Amino acid sequence: MSLRVVLVEDHALVRAGLRASLEAAGIDVVAEAQDGVSGFDTIVRTQPDVAVVDLGLPGKDGIALTRELKARANAPRIVILTMHELGDEVLAAIAAGAEAYCVKSSDPAVVIDAVRIVAAGGAYFDPKIAHVVLRRLGGSAAQPEPSPLSARETEILTLIAGGTGNAEIAEQLHISLGTVKGHVADILAKLSASDRAHAAVTAYRRGLIR
Repeated sequence: MSLRVVLVEDHALVRAGLRASLEAAGIDVVAEAQDGVSGFDTIVRTQPDVAVVDLGLPGKDGIALTRELKARANAPRIVILTMHELGDEVLAAIAAGAEAYCVKSSDPAVVIDAVRIVAAGGAYFDPKIAHVVLRRLGGSAAQPEPSPLSARETEILTLIAGGTGNAEIAEQLHISLGTVKGHVADILAKLSASDRAHAAVTAYRRGLIR
């Protein structure tokens, strides 16, 4: 059974791009809405597994929408989308009950990962804002420790932490996509990380990347 998702985003082109990316990944986009008020009604009516919600919605912003949805029984998991990487907004989204926070400028694979992870009961922070979350929640980068990663793996993880997708990494480093995927698998294993975002946060916390 495929995941059922509702998109709440006021820009039609962004909605169309998200729909195409999610559906190409086998995720069922059951409905769309372009503002917070209609988004609430649409989500209540369709009862999706996950709602992908823009932070800056007209009528009712993404934080308010998330808070209202989470006050209901059987609330969907919430993935917040934003143009910004601001600590206050991240913490507001967390406080409202969102399970994931993604930056729109990131690779579409980030949103796909977020949807799948929160649907499975997890939480997800875009690698672009992982350092923001750590700093605002009282964490900070550690002094560097001996790294289990090779120089190439560190280079790839630094790109991942900047929100770069596998295909872009392959192009930038002039290596094959398969090679990138192999390196990513090795990085996750060496850091005991469950996904790319977890690896980025772990590496930042341990001082392996800056």
